[in-house]
Amino acid sequence: MHSAIAPIARLGAAVSRLVLELGRVARFGAVACVALLRPPYRLRRLSHELFDTGVLSLPIVCASGLTVGLVLGLQLYWVLVRFGSESSLGSVVGLTLIRELGPVMTGLLVTGRAGSAMAAEIGVMRATEQLDGMRTLAMDPLHYVVGPKLLAMLLAMPLLASLFILFSIFGAWLVGVQLLGLDHGVYLAGLEQSISFRTDILGSLIKDVVFAAIIALVATYRGFTSGQSAAGVGRATTGTVVTASVCILLADYIVTALWGF
Repeated sequence: MHSAIAPIARLGAAVSRLVLELGRVARFGAVACVALLRPPYRLRRLSHELFDTGVLSLPIVCASGLTVGLVLGLQLYWVLVRFGSESSLGSVVGLTLIRELGPVMTGLLVTGRAGSAMAAEIGVMRATEQLDGMRTLAMDPLHYVVGPKLLAMLLAMPLLASLFILFSIFGAWLVGVQLLGLDHGVYLAGLEQSISFRTDILGSLIKDVVFAAIIALVATYRGFTSGQSAAGVGRATTGTVVTASVCILLADYIVTALWGF
């Protein structure tokens, strides 16, 4: 009897732990949002976080966007040639990048660079008791540390995704027009005629904001709960990358289904 019930009991315990953890994350996010709206507004901290999150992520985002565009243009061109539709290269590249590939790839790249750095920084502050010191000085760590990081990620993510998409479109143009001989006007006309602001661009921006909130929330929560040890900081960093990446992929499906692409 016990052997038959044990798997169900373990499943129930795992589900209970998951629900409790989701509740803690939701509570942490709500408190962080309230702290973000409460004065004083730390503009210097915000500019510092914008530099760390946005400016330092520019090289990897732009370089990755260019290489993705080169590969995407080459692959899609030869696929379209099979159906005699190589003139549609601009349309297919634009829709693929703006709707899906741009926001998702940027989210994963920012998670690996800025999200992991966020978790590591807060984890070190936790391990060295800097967060407790802030409370001793009557400073709210959520207001001083988490709020600027969250707002910086929300501001930087759409801009980084836009740059990724632009560099990818340029990379596909280099391959399709300069290398394979597709007409320049045909490429740009297909790109212009196929893109809709409400369906494509606005939906892409919504995904950017959702992904930014996920990255910032997961990174800061993992850092805050990392514990006071070097091993805890390492677990928080790797856990941030894994958890945020999976959540981005799940959120991508949900937003796509709800937005009605």
